[in-house]
Amino acid sequence: MSRILGVSAFYHDSAACLLQDGNIVAAVQEERFSRIKHDSSFPARAIAACLKIGECRVSDLDYVVFYEKPFIKFERLLMSYLRRCPHGIRSYLKAIPVWMKEKLWIKEILRRELDYQGEILFAEHHESHAASAFYPSPFQQAAILTVDGVGEWTTAAYGWGSENELQLISEICFPDSLGLLYSTFTYYLGFEVNSGEYKLMGLAPYGSPIFVDTIKKELIEIYEDGSFKLNPRYFNFETGLTMASDAFAELFGGPARNPFDPLTRKHQDLAASVQRVTEEVLLKAVRHLLREVPHKNLCLAGGVALNSVANGRILNEAGIEQLWIQPAAGDAGGALGCALLIWHRFQGRPRDRAPGREDGQQGSLLGTSYTREQVREFLKSQRAPFHELDTAALIQRTAAALAEGRIAGWFQGRMEFGPRALGSRSILADPRCADMQDRINRRVKFRESFRPFAPVILEERSAEYFSLDRPSPYMLLVQRVAPAKLHLIPAVTHVDGSARIQTVNQRQNERLYSLIQEFDRRTNVPLLVNTSFNIKGEPIVESPEQAFQCFMRTDMDILVIGNVFLDKKEQPTGLKLIW
Repeated sequence: MSRILGVSAFYHDSAACLLQDGNIVAAVQEERFSRIKHDSSFPARAIAACLKIGECRVSDLDYVVFYEKPFIKFERLLMSYLRRCPHGIRSYLKAIPVWMKEKLWIKEILRRELDYQGEILFAEHHESHAASAFYPSPFQQAAILTVDGVGEWTTAAYGWGSENELQLISEICFPDSLGLLYSTFTYYLGFEVNSGEYKLMGLAPYGSPIFVDTIKKELIEIYEDGSFKLNPRYFNFETGLTMASDAFAELFGGPARNPFDPLTRKHQDLAASVQRVTEEVLLKAVRHLLREVPHKNLCLAGGVALNSVANGRILNEAGIEQLWIQPAAGDAGGALGCALLIWHRFQGRPRDRAPGREDGQQGSLLGTSYTREQVREFLKSQRAPFHELDTAALIQRTAAALAEGRIAGWFQGRMEFGPRALGSRSILADPRCADMQDRINRRVKFRESFRPFAPVILEERSAEYFSLDRPSPYMLLVQRVAPAKLHLIPAVTHVDGSARIQTVNQRQNERLYSLIQEFDRRTNVPLLVNTSFNIKGEPIVESPEQAFQCFMRTDMDILVIGNVFLDKKEQPTGLKLIW
């Protein structure tokens, strides 16, 4: 058996992936164990989890592969500082010692941390993204587009995939970056870079894109083929400690928003404007790509591919036939992509993708799981009252509670790989409740009130409720809510009448599918609110301990872990968590 371990680390969202004979056995993010959101440290616990799931040891590995090439990245860093010298000296003095001490020596770190003496390979950052998008996709041939902040030098690339071949044929290089343009506005609006971009996207529908002309005149020059140039005068990310320059602040009438200050109409309009510009660039790029590459199927990856609003417009307006987006589109997915790149291109192994077959991502349910005995023993150690039910009774009791407007923590099976909760580590609720969005944001998630929630709907019923005629299993497409259904599902309808949709079928997630079926039987609504099982600032829960802790710290009403049902009303007052 051939085993390949893919690793991404040290920049954002460290992760590990294990392939066995080309099959994705496990893929896990380090943040789920460390509890540090977007943890960029060496993914020792993620690697250990992958090996445990794969029932193998480090000595069984044929290759370890890193998702990018550190020396080329370091070259870009040095050249950027030299080009802007003496500007950026503070950033230089902060960054260079870290690189010299640690980030350059990935091979030595891998050998030391893993006690591994086998072959270590390196892929290029955007090739890892491209591989993560194409190889698990259901397509035999496809166009490929990758867009993010920056890899080594590349910030966007396009090419094609055919069977086990993959080729990138054009790129845009740093400091011209669509991802960094978006992140600069994220920073200016007072959100955290590499984390708050979701907030900007959620805020955009509240505003009007009145700053589009200003952005296109001053900040970015966009060409018909989707390429672009940024005006360096307005940006500070190349060598500075912030994203936006003083000129950026002057252009938009003041300094960056303090994260604790209220959001104003101007902030909403800025979000709407950069979102519109981002969509324009991506639409032009895809249309040009389809003229260059004779494939109507499109695969997307890179952090910008998590912009589900832009993805919806690409699907509707770019002239493609089918779209597949890597669920872990950011750096975490690079661990998966580089491993697949070695299997298919370096080793020349064929892909097993018959036409019409579902993708190879396995619903992205690639993480850890816990046995019934482990759950039971933990809850007993907490002296927490619980009910252990057969599956049918569990589904009925949970659906009844949801239909009463109660909020459920839902912890089932293998953990999701990527930033979305897809029904394994989810918070579920009734989409009919007009106040549900506010209740969950305020009393469960402890986050901004404007943040929208996604619907998870039976796949065969999605066209009844949304302008969507195909599966969307990874919650990466925003589409319109059907006008006749707007009044039925206010909790998952955003202010502009759209929703970020997840479809579910029985093959991918039988238990969640059955729960929604039972909820539909009781309410005549075949969908639920689905949001990630965590609170603001924390990663999605990984273990029963973390799920129980989150349940007890928030106003969730019930918790379902495997076949165990817990009711908040039955928990002793003042119950203390003990572990």
